[in-house]
Amino acid sequence: MSALEERALAVLADAEDVVVLLSGGRDSVCLLDVAVRAAEVTALHVNYGLRLGADEDEAFCADLCARLGARFVAVRAGKPSGNVQAWARHIRYAEAERLAEPLDALIATGHTATDQVETVLYRLAASPGRRALLGMREREGRLVRPLLSCTREEVEAHCRERGLPWRDDPTNDTDAYARNRARHALVPALRALHPAAEANVLRTLALLREDAAVLDEIALAAADPPDIKRLAALPLPLARLALQALADRAAGGRAPALGDRVEDILGLGRRGGSAALDVGGGMRAVVEYGLLRFATGPPPPPPAAAVLPVPGRTAYGAGSLTCAATEDGTFDADVLGAELEARPWRPGDRVRLPAGSRSLQDLFTDLKVPREQRPQIPVVFAAGEVAWVPGVATGERFAATPTTRRRVSLTWG
Repeated sequence: MSALEERALAVLADAEDVVVLLSGGRDSVCLLDVAVRAAEVTALHVNYGLRLGADEDEAFCADLCARLGARFVAVRAGKPSGNVQAWARHIRYAEAERLAEPLDALIATGHTATDQVETVLYRLAASPGRRALLGMREREGRLVRPLLSCTREEVEAHCRERGLPWRDDPTNDTDAYARNRARHALVPALRALHPAAEANVLRTLALLREDAAVLDEIALAAADPPDIKRLAALPLPLARLALQALADRAAGGRAPALGDRVEDILGLGRRGGSAALDVGGGMRAVVEYGLLRFATGPPPPPPAAAVLPVPGRTAYGAGSLTCAATEDGTFDADVLGAELEARPWRPGDRVRLPAGSRSLQDLFTDLKVPREQRPQIPVVFAAGEVAWVPGVATGERFAATPTTRRRVSLTWG
């Protein structure tokens, strides 16, 4: 077994299912050849239809999978929009996630050590911040890069030794893309400066990642709890590390670089109350009750209203509501009636408590329920009156008493 195979298989050692991104180029061909010896493999090929040989690439990948014993999935991309490379990257990773999720599979890409050097050089020029110096990680959540410690020359040698053909993408030879310019100009310039330049860059990256792991632990400790005023009082470099570590944790290691947004995020605490800021990459910083959190994607829409039989069960949002007859139930079934209505909270909703009527908005505020969570909590009505709000309140009229004949419990989850 070659050194390349040993290093790559070590990354895939515990995998049962792997989705391999297969373009047909030498790196992905090498990866597929190694992966089929480690796990059940689904090879994903995205046909972008951007050049004349696209269909031939797809056919080649299908034949290769049949030869190596991998399941083959081809996806035809639609019309490109915006930055073509970013559009293509979004499609292939989204499709890979779609395939990997039901299998709980890893997603493997063919990035090599040579790609790592090119990426760092590109990021240093294009985006400020320490992330440029950390490069790509071998593991990022579900995503793995088994060839990241192998050079492009090692990959090509593996393919030749195994008699594996590959397809050359002519767009890799054009200088129309910035990354190609880094490959064609910067890397050869480094080699001209020192023959071990690439190895030295890779070693430096490894040391910096070790340092970064320790710094991130310190930063997360400084951000526990993530009190915005406490964060703002930290030295700016430590606050910057803390915010990035919190964002990375929320996004599974794929948060955007926050370097130039740190002061804006810390400034959210000066507004008082709740405040939010879009920080790019589909992520937003949210401050509520003095605490900072990072959220990805838009807030989910409020669930549709539902009818809950007494007793019975019904779907509500991402979970379900259940009304069950129990000896220790806290609700009076006869007072609740035959069925209940559940819907999202609306401004003006009130509940009758032993101490008097209270608005749900005031109760949410007292309990410090985040604003984005409030529309997801069911408000359960009986005969037009609020009977129950999970974790918030129980309507006085519907609570079981010593004289209750039929008791039920309400649960949500």
